[in-house]
Amino acid sequence: MALYKVQVTTGKWLLAGTLDSIYITLVGTEGQSPKHLLDKFGLDFTREAVSEYTVPCEKPLGPILLIRVSKEPHCFLPENIWYCNIIRVTSPGGETYNFPCYQWIEGYRTFELPEGTAKTPGDDTHPLLQKHRREEVVRRKERYQWKEYSPGIPWCANVDSIVTAEFNLQYSFPKAAAFYGRGGAAAFESKLKGYLDCPYSWKKLEDIQKIFSFYQNNVSEYVAKHWKEDAFFGYQFLNGVNPIVIQKCTKLPENFPVTQEMVAISLGKATNLSKELQNGTIYLANYKILEGISATKVNEQQQYIAAPLCLLHQKPSGEVIPLAIQLSQHPGPDSPIFLPSDPEWLWTLAKTWVRNAEFHVHEGVTHLLCGHFIPEVFAVATLRLLPMCHPLYKLLTPHMRYSIHITIQARTLLLSPRGVFDLAIATGRVGLVEVLSKALKSISYTTLCLPDNLKARGVENLKNYYFRDDALKIWEAVESFVSGIIGYYYPSDTLVQEDHELQAWVGEVFTKGFLGRQSSGIPSSLKTKAELTKFMTMVIYTCSAYHAAVNSGQFEMGTFMPNFPSTMRKPPPRTKDPVTLQEFLDTIPAMNSTSLVLSVLWVLRNENLDMRSLGTYPDEHFTEQEPKRLITEFQWRLAKLSQEIGERNKGLDLPYTYLDPPNIENSAAV
Repeated sequence: MALYKVQVTTGKWLLAGTLDSIYITLVGTEGQSPKHLLDKFGLDFTREAVSEYTVPCEKPLGPILLIRVSKEPHCFLPENIWYCNIIRVTSPGGETYNFPCYQWIEGYRTFELPEGTAKTPGDDTHPLLQKHRREEVVRRKERYQWKEYSPGIPWCANVDSIVTAEFNLQYSFPKAAAFYGRGGAAAFESKLKGYLDCPYSWKKLEDIQKIFSFYQNNVSEYVAKHWKEDAFFGYQFLNGVNPIVIQKCTKLPENFPVTQEMVAISLGKATNLSKELQNGTIYLANYKILEGISATKVNEQQQYIAAPLCLLHQKPSGEVIPLAIQLSQHPGPDSPIFLPSDPEWLWTLAKTWVRNAEFHVHEGVTHLLCGHFIPEVFAVATLRLLPMCHPLYKLLTPHMRYSIHITIQARTLLLSPRGVFDLAIATGRVGLVEVLSKALKSISYTTLCLPDNLKARGVENLKNYYFRDDALKIWEAVESFVSGIIGYYYPSDTLVQEDHELQAWVGEVFTKGFLGRQSSGIPSSLKTKAELTKFMTMVIYTCSAYHAAVNSGQFEMGTFMPNFPSTMRKPPPRTKDPVTLQEFLDTIPAMNSTSLVLSVLWVLRNENLDMRSLGTYPDEHFTEQEPKRLITEFQWRLAKLSQEIGERNKGLDLPYTYLDPPNIENSAAV
């Protein structure tokens, strides 16, 4: 008689425990055990329980290949879900086999877990494991399917509502309670104060701060105090929520005829525009993507969208200031170039139109498309095509956590008819889809790979570009970690080429995420370890650090609405006639639009409840020592970077904290 010890760990989440009967079958190279009920006196699989059992076998089974777990009815009790963390089996000889699960098990069913050592298809030589691997992928492709949400944008998970989504795609109960509770509280406060139902202009700018007066912090107060200043306007191109638009300008665009006379006052007597263009201190923000985008009606009033160009200069002090703004792509008498020397509220209005363009490009392209829809593609492809034992599944799955849940919610609450985009944002959902489709046509592999992106925009030498500095160090840390994992599981380039599961995954990301557009430069296959390392680094960086950089500061930067307006109620000025404060107030969003958008931005703030910071991997997907060592090294490097960021921030009036590793979530979860 051979006795095997079985240890079952149940998850810590609310409702993780089950009263259902759990059976196990051990399958080894020399045979399998009888189906055995895991049962002791009392309750077995309660929340956070670590339960131990003995499974008798007539003879040793040899190395354990997989376990078969059955969840079946218990007496007359109703079925309930179960969150299984990990099952460990110890043989009579003392060898321990790990079987990671980390999934909700719904319904009565039997499932198999392979032994936890990560293996590529070429590593799995046993026929039983090869068969299990093939069947798992078949089941996953049936279970997780694609749908086309709208032509011209990435495909998405075929789930219409979070209510119908399986538990493994949903937020944990604590995270869901915090997420929806925060949104309800924000909307309730706004409604209680009367703002959410008021379709009229703000009477005073100061009143805008009263919407969420209890939720203000040092950053939001700084924004409210400095939003009109040219230096803060310029600062946000570097370290705001959309720090990837600014690009070096060495030659003025033909459709932006700025002259030396226009900018002489701003540049000062010691230099001129031609010199600064040559010196590399002139930068451009171009919102051409917004040209021709449909604008909707809000509060039954037509809204307006501009496609501005903004010329910027970095002074020797490091400040970035605006030199000139044109609110269309077509210069002429009806499209003047606005300057800092213009009347106060006219210049402020011109800058606010740029900030409105920032809102549309940020929310549509930078945040929604690149920060959520593309990560969802990575997640769906991973769930469909990589079996749980694949090293890349183990590497990626922590960075896919909750990303499908949040995109389902975005489509349901924001993009649906009469959703937030229709109610409070100038593009509406129709215009948003136009923006997304335009953007996807222009996105390239260079866009997504940070070092290449920075080089393409010519911003390597911009001073005070804290986003760039921190993001590059995060990229390098991720790249080092990924390189170690890839080197361990793929000793040669040939193994990369022969991994048909990997190649299918990359191919599906290319066709479903980037619509098979060869001109994007997105790879449809990977041939070398270096190519694989770069691609995986891009995926993890996009899902974690990139998302944190463009998501975390939305409420703080937007809580004083004129700094980040979602819509404009009057067309862009066509002359340089002075503008009054009242005309400014009648152009920016109404009270109810402001309140609705800020309620959403408040919900999207990162919160600590059930947040797993970058490099935090409590689920033991990797069971071997080398990947565990690499994880520890990765965590040490991130901790060191956090210390460096903290020291730098001590000397800043406005600390840049969005890429401090503890503030970066592993995945695009909110």
